[in-house]
Amino acid sequence: MSDLFRESALGQAIRLVSGNKWLQYPEEKPGFVLPPQYAALLAGNEKQQEATSNPSTSQQPASGPYRDQRADIEQQAELQRTKSEPIAPQKTNDGLILVDWYTTDDPENPRNWSSLKKSYIVFVICLYTWVTYVAGSVFAFSEPGIVEHFGVSIEASELGLALYVLAYGVGPLIFGPLTEIPVIGRNPVYYLTFIVFFALSFPAAAINSFGGLLAIRFFAGFFGSVGIAIGGASIGDIFTLIYFPYGLGWWVLSFWAGPAIGPTFAGFAAQSKGWRWPLWEIVWICAVMAIFLLALTPETSTPNILLRRARRLRKLTGDSRLQSESEIEQRNMTGSSVLIAALIRPFEITIKDPSVFFVNLYTALTYAIYFTFFEVFPLVFPPFYGFNLGETGAAFLACEVGAIIGLVIYFAYLYFYMIPDNIKNGFREQEHRLLPAIFGSVVIPVGLFIFAWTARPSIHWIVPLIGVAIFTVGQYCVIQGLFMYVPVSYPQYAASIFTGNDLIRSAIASGCILAARPMFINLGVHKGVTVLAGLSVMGIIGTLLMYKYGKKLRAKSKFAQ
Repeated sequence: MSDLFRESALGQAIRLVSGNKWLQYPEEKPGFVLPPQYAALLAGNEKQQEATSNPSTSQQPASGPYRDQRADIEQQAELQRTKSEPIAPQKTNDGLILVDWYTTDDPENPRNWSSLKKSYIVFVICLYTWVTYVAGSVFAFSEPGIVEHFGVSIEASELGLALYVLAYGVGPLIFGPLTEIPVIGRNPVYYLTFIVFFALSFPAAAINSFGGLLAIRFFAGFFGSVGIAIGGASIGDIFTLIYFPYGLGWWVLSFWAGPAIGPTFAGFAAQSKGWRWPLWEIVWICAVMAIFLLALTPETSTPNILLRRARRLRKLTGDSRLQSESEIEQRNMTGSSVLIAALIRPFEITIKDPSVFFVNLYTALTYAIYFTFFEVFPLVFPPFYGFNLGETGAAFLACEVGAIIGLVIYFAYLYFYMIPDNIKNGFREQEHRLLPAIFGSVVIPVGLFIFAWTARPSIHWIVPLIGVAIFTVGQYCVIQGLFMYVPVSYPQYAASIFTGNDLIRSAIASGCILAARPMFINLGVHKGVTVLAGLSVMGIIGTLLMYKYGKKLRAKSKFAQ
């Protein structure tokens, strides 16, 4: 518990105020002994430097042997537990000593944390993502009150949700690359943006200007997008590849849990207390989230943790040669390289790589269809089944049920097949991870067709909701399969690909929010949802083609591994 608190925003603030006398790291405590492998290397280097001139510190580390050794260690750790053995620090060609983990079971290494601590990290990341998605979905149930209060059209009121969803995709362009800068890490981006998001939730619930409300909604979505932007990366920090799907599975579940559970309490709140009440509920949820995030969330970025360890060792020994690899790489970062990674590379990869193009297009389609439910449910359940506003919100629980079933199916697939197969046979070709997506691509149109042609007064309301649940099962499996395929196929560019995916997915979804209601009114619910189901059928073809020809496409791509 002490290290959780020490690494949190509040813990770091206490350290700063106390001059690092409280909540000390091991290197700062009086009884700390420098690991023998470091002491020996420092002594050897000092003798060598007496006979040579001062080395230059501006060169890159000798990346070949060091990176190869780290890669070998990580690959072996994927399939078996490592014993507690010292890790010898590596020397660069110019005499620098690269600060690393002290031992293979170093407790500071996020991948060595206990299962309980890892579970807590996943919980906080999922809660963060859940809160920001709830803040988006509850607005749909304030729209009738906004129309009446501000005297605007229903189409205009939908902008509050559409702009929020659009900002989901814009935020990662900025926040994603920031967390890849070693000196920053993940935590400062998490808590600083959340503080702004929390602050914006107050005027959103109290403002009396429609234009101001729309502006606040956009910026709330922008600053609340961090969980979407770097949540997967944070989970990747603490899990090796073989167990990463478990953590990712819970995170993906939070994508559907927020939009599904939010309407449940928002509908009844808006019905009883008025349109502002659901927005005040966001304030209360954020207050709870702030406790977990600011007081009990540690840093997970390995480059940042090792950078700060190197600083402490330099202060302890007075030897400037002790540096982290990330520290050296950071000195070669330029503003133009960060800008290219953030704004240009995501689109370059999408345009030039057909596999990435399909992943972005298909996930955007399923994401957009999901958000059209916020417009089609009010056209189905109140007129066909006599649901009130609260009961219509409760109907979204079908999405939650579907997502949970998808989670159970996927975890069973991991436990009984994927992980045992990896342990026995090693990692197969990346396309092997597309099997859940193939299953999900078939299930998605089945669920949509059921909803489209059973949503009528003569058929019980549970039947179309079963279709919604089936659709969500398929969507969960598709997202999970594709989100696992990308990082193993494009490890060097995974961050850029996910950034591009966020933007494309959010942009298309925001457009569909505005176009959905006119489409369903003009075509009717049955034909409108049938159009969406027909479009989703193309996902089956695309996923099967990726599974069959993905290896050949990767061989021709300059971005893939």
